[in-house]
Amino acid sequence: MEAFKKWKTIAIASILVAVISLGGLCYTVVRSGSAKTGTQAAPSTEQTSAETQVKAVDANEMLSLWNEGAPAREALTAYMDTITKEGSPDFIPVENRIAVFDFDGTLFCETDPNYFDYTLLVYRVTEDPEYKDRASEFEKMVAAKIIDQNTNGTKYAELPVEHGQAVASAFKGMTMREFLDYIQEFKKQPMPSYEGMTRGGGFYEPMLQIINYLKANDFTVYVISGTDRFICRGIMENSPLELPNSQIIGSDETVVAGLQNGEDGLNYTFTQGDDLFLGGEFIIKNLKMNKVTVINSEIGVQPVLSFGNTTGDAAMCNYALSNNPYKSLAFMLCCDDLERENGNIKKANDMYKLCEENNWIPVSMKNDWKTIYAEGVKYIGKQAAEPAAEPAAVEQPATEEPAAEQPAAEEQPATEEPAEEQQEVLDNAA
Repeated sequence: MEAFKKWKTIAIASILVAVISLGGLCYTVVRSGSAKTGTQAAPSTEQTSAETQVKAVDANEMLSLWNEGAPAREALTAYMDTITKEGSPDFIPVENRIAVFDFDGTLFCETDPNYFDYTLLVYRVTEDPEYKDRASEFEKMVAAKIIDQNTNGTKYAELPVEHGQAVASAFKGMTMREFLDYIQEFKKQPMPSYEGMTRGGGFYEPMLQIINYLKANDFTVYVISGTDRFICRGIMENSPLELPNSQIIGSDETVVAGLQNGEDGLNYTFTQGDDLFLGGEFIIKNLKMNKVTVINSEIGVQPVLSFGNTTGDAAMCNYALSNNPYKSLAFMLCCDDLERENGNIKKANDMYKLCEENNWIPVSMKNDWKTIYAEGVKYIGKQAAEPAAEPAAVEQPATEEPAAEQPAAEEQPATEEPAEEQQEVLDNAA
C-alpha cells in the first residue's frame, strides 16, 4: 500500500511537469506565430512602424520620374507617411483608401488634335472603308464639328453630348469583343504630333508611377472618365495601366442581347449562347456632378484622393475634400509644357488660379516631371497653345441635327470666355 501511494505521487508529479512544459511550448509557438498551431501573433507596433518606413523609402524609387522637391510629389508622400501609419491620428483603414483619376489629360495625352474618342469617331465616320458610306447624317455632322474644332478652334457647347450620341450609333451592333478589337487596331495609328508614339501609347509615365505607388500603399484606384466606358476599357487593354474593368468608369451607352429584339429588359431573359451587343443609345456624359453621382453609386465610398485636370473634374475633386472623415487631397494637372507636350499656357495659368482658390494641389507637367511619355517619344508637332485666329468667324456646319434636343445649337460661344469658364468646350469633353 505504501508503495502504491509513492507511485501515485510520482505519477501526479510527472503529469504536472508535462502540463507545464506543454503550456510553455504553446506559449512559445503562439508568440512566434508558428504555422504548427495555425495561430499567428499580431505584428508588434515596432513591426508595423518598420513596414511603414519601408513604404516611405520606396517612394524615392517608385516616383523616380518626378523631380525631387516637386510640391505635388512632396505633398503626396508626406500624406502617405501619415495616413498609412497605424496609431497616427490621420490613419486611414485600407477599405477607405480610395483614389479616383480622370483619364484624358490626367493619365493620357488629352488632345492630338483632339480626344482619343473624338478622333476615333472621325475615323469611323470619314475614313473607315467598311462604315463611312453607311454613316448617318447626324454622325457626319458631329464629325464635321470635331474637324472644325480641330482646325479652327470653333467651340460647340453641345458637342460632348452629341459626340456620345454619335459614338453609340456609329458602333451599334458590335459585340463587346468586336468593339474592343476595333479600338486595339485604332490604337496602332501614329499620334500625329509625336515621333515614336501611337494613339494607344499616350500614357503619362509619371502618373503611371503615382498609380503604382498608391496600389503599393493599399489604395484601390478608379478611373472616372468623360470618355465612353467601353472606349476607356479598350484603351487600357494591353496597356501599362493595369486596372480591372470594374475600376474603369466612363460615359455610358446601352448594351443589349443579340436575341432581345427590342424587348424591354424586364421582359427578356438572357439566353444561353447569346452575346452582348452595343445597343446604339447614349445614356449619360460622365462629367462634373455626374462624376460625383457615379462615384457614389458604383464605388459607394467617398474617395480620399482625387486627380484631374479641368473644370470637368472640379466636382470630383471638391467631393473628395468636402466633409470627408479622413484626411484628403485633390490634385490638378496643369498643361504648362510646350516643349514635350501639346501644352496650353492659358489653360495652365487658369488652372493654377483655380487650384489656389479651391485648395487643390497643382501638378506642373513642365517643372514637376523628368519626362512625360515613354522612352523614345519626341514631340514634333506645331504647338496647340495658340489656336487659329478668329474661331468665332467660322460658320457652323450646314447640316444640323434635327432629332436631338439641342436648343443651344444656335448659340455660338463668344471668342473670349471669362477665365472661370476655363475653355469649357475642351474641358467638358475630358
